Amino acid sequence: MSARLLIVEDEVVTRNTLTRLFQQEGYDVFDAADGMQMQRIMARQQIDLVIMDVNLPGKSGIELAEKLRENDNIGLVFLTGRDAEEDRLLALELGADDYLIKPYNPKELIIRVRNLYRRIEALKSQQKNVGHDSVVYEFNGWRLESDSRCLFSPDGKMFRLPKSEYRAMELFLTNPGKILDRETLVKKMLDRDLRPNDRTVDVAIRRIRRHFEALPDSPNLITTIHGEGYRFIGDVSIKHLEQPSLNAPGM
Repeated sequence: MSARLLIVEDEVVTRNTLTRLFQQEGYDVFDAADGMQMQRIMARQQIDLVIMDVNLPGKSGIELAEKLRENDNIGLVFLTGRDAEEDRLLALELGADDYLIKPYNPKELIIRVRNLYRRIEALKSQQKNVGHDSVVYEFNGWRLESDSRCLFSPDGKMFRLPKSEYRAMELFLTNPGKILDRETLVKKMLDRDLRPNDRTVDVAIRRIRRHFEALPDSPNLITTIHGEGYRFIGDVSIKHLEQPSLNAPGM
């Protein structure tokens, strides 16, 4: 089955150009001019990848990304004329997989989308092969659950983490006390290499820290080791909860 790609772009010429470009590459392409059309398509189709502009009528691409990131297995690439650093960092904070500026190089865009799709398919394969055991991480009164990717504070507040932040936390919690450099973290979070001037890791750490800081007197659990990376200093316990097998008797 071909990869299903949704292009969300209000400028007609750009939308049609992108549609033809990826159809020629063998993708099953859908297109939308705004968030409402995007949501109608996604209600009917199982989309693998989204290429989206930031400037859209109605809800912006940034607003739409917050909802889109609730799904683990949809790749998100922003393709936009907005090149302000704050826009790029906000998009990455929301879990965008890539952010390209117009005018774009078509060959580069094709390569980036192709590589992103390969990572998504590899992740799906891993999820199928891993089994169904659930993992619960407990540390300093907090709890992180693998099934839901939810982080629970000691006073019961719940924060659902984007997949990149969950993966970063998972790496910290399985390596407490160890210094983790940015190369290691970005490889775990996004399954790619660190790029020049790449601040994806720093943005994700800042967002995770905000959850901890929301609780008064919460300790600084993720410390910055200048020139090296980050270290998690909490006390961690890990529980593996075995899920019932689909082949178990009586099921």
